[in-house]
Amino acid sequence: MEAVLLRRAFWVLNKFLMVPMIRLGLLPFMGTPVSGWVMMLTTTGHKTGKRRFTPVNYALINGDIYCLAGFGQRAHWYRNIQADARVEAWLPSRPVAGRAEEVADPDERLRAVRQILRNSGFATFLFSGINPFRLPDDRLREKVEDYCVIRIRPNGVGSGVGDPGGLLWVWWVAAIVALVIILR
Repeated sequence: MEAVLLRRAFWVLNKFLMVPMIRLGLLPFMGTPVSGWVMMLTTTGHKTGKRRFTPVNYALINGDIYCLAGFGQRAHWYRNIQADARVEAWLPSRPVAGRAEEVADPDERLRAVRQILRNSGFATFLFSGINPFRLPDDRLREKVEDYCVIRIRPNGVGSGVGDPGGLLWVWWVAAIVALVIILR
């Protein structure tokens, strides 16, 4: 029951706060060591075929982007990736197109999980009770065995908030409207 409530809370937080803020171009201002580093993962809905947006914590390792589905195979974005591996990762510095795949190698998986959890800030401690800085490898493997670790291999440039379809333009319109109101 607790996991269901937590999943629902994340869904509401992401849909009504995180995704709109990221689509408005605020992603570069959102990441800190305390709050964690976030990217927007865009997938294609496995049922609808529509573009889907999911904020996730991530790690950059050897030119690849890693993220994890903390709720395992129940995560909708994980199911979307299983149906269509083409994704975009909107990093704070740039959007990247790539192909997503689940990490099978246990050593690579452990290295990626540890770094993602370190990059997740207070959320790691708060929601999972894991200390990725001090937990021994065997205990960490145990605690995250249900997590799905995804590697995204970049293969091009993605479309970001300043590109057609993005919402960065909203700031310019808001600034012009505010200026007109002030000058009247």
